Amino acid sequence: MRTELPPAALRRRAEALAGGGRRLLGVTGPPGSGKSTLAAAVVRCLGDRAVLVPMDGFHRSDEELAALGLSEVKGAPSTFDAEGYLALLERLRAGAAASAPVFDRARERTVPDGLRVRAETPLVVTEGNYLLLDDGPWARVRGLLDECWYVDLPAVVRVPRLVARHVAHGKTPEQARAWVQRSDEANALLVAATRERADLVVPGA
Repeated sequence: MRTELPPAALRRRAEALAGGGRRLLGVTGPPGSGKSTLAAAVVRCLGDRAVLVPMDGFHRSDEELAALGLSEVKGAPSTFDAEGYLALLERLRAGAAASAPVFDRARERTVPDGLRVRAETPLVVTEGNYLLLDDGPWARVRGLLDECWYVDLPAVVRVPRLVARHVAHGKTPEQARAWVQRSDEANALLVAATRERADLVVPGA
């Protein structure tokens, strides 16, 4: 595992992945670390050679979470459709075109078929918390990725960012702080334990 490659080296590494047949790059890290920002930047710099497929599209619906008694731990590994995510990665790994769901944070809803991956797109970038989790169905994700980068950011920066995010989506500051400490930071501990499985550790921003 290498750490702290400069941006130019990251771009060269991404370009090498996009230089042939279908490849999958994972970007993971704890909540609020900046993994979505990095993944989007990689896709932006590669243009039509890359597409972003976030894991968040596989959030279970609020109705399903309520029925399962999981509403209070939304964001935990059990609150995602891991098998559906794996099935999509397998299709993409095989070089196929595919539709994928996306998560609308403003409405807290998944949008089915929210994006399309073309067969001719060489690099699929997928980002999410649990790409390196070695437990249950999540343990199969790593084997489908050509590389996985871990985005690291100190909690002193991440936690205020997460609180602000929850406030922006309708929680009071008190509710946001309670949710971050109870849920997001519990998930962050799970993700931090996967850091050593990454090919590369990148400082968050």
